[in-house]
Amino acid sequence: KSYIVMPTSTPLIKKKGVIAYGGEIFECEPNIKARETMLADVIKKTGAYEIHPFNNYEVMTGQATAAKELFEDVANLDYIVAPVGGGGLLSGTAFATNYFSPTTEVIAAEPAGSDDTYRSMKSGKIEQAQSQTIADGLLTTVGEKTFPIIKELVKDVITVSEEEIISAMRLIWERMKIIVEPSAAVSFASVLKSKEKFKGKRVGIILSGGNVDLEKVGKLFAS
Repeated sequence: KSYIVMPTSTPLIKKKGVIAYGGEIFECEPNIKARETMLADVIKKTGAYEIHPFNNYEVMTGQATAAKELFEDVANLDYIVAPVGGGGLLSGTAFATNYFSPTTEVIAAEPAGSDDTYRSMKSGKIEQAQSQTIADGLLTTVGEKTFPIIKELVKDVITVSEEEIISAMRLIWERMKIIVEPSAAVSFASVLKSKEKFKGKRVGIILSGGNVDLEKVGKLFAS
């Protein structure tokens, strides 16, 4: 049995997915303190074991397999680009790159409306996230376990606007016929934004997540 603590602002499509897989949802207000309080309460009541979504080395190791499999299929990449919210996927990508393809540079992609990783890299300490982006999967602050890894192994952070995210998402849907959510499109958006940087280079892009409310996506693209 799994118990999932989710903010009340979580898209319905994600809640439906949790329920379909047999999970039990505990809702809380959309802030870190409320999540931690609810989590502690759930653990106390159920005796469950905490599995943090990103600030957990085992989770990072699991997410590293995305880059590992990419390197097994495509050799000699100049860059690999991954989205960043809490930093689990990005840290895992950096781990895998450092081990399997050390000459490849790791680039993080982040919404400008929630650019805590970008600001943290500039200041050298963890900065708090804002909450002004359509990429809801990236609406969290980088973790105390993930940030040191990111600071050491990630070469750059590229931020993208909401318009750039939507445009990239639409292009992926139309040209590649792949359903991705806004958070997943952030990586591709960063490459489109920085064409000169990536021109003539071999670039791997991590597309993560396809939790899209199909009833709302038409309005999103129309905007």
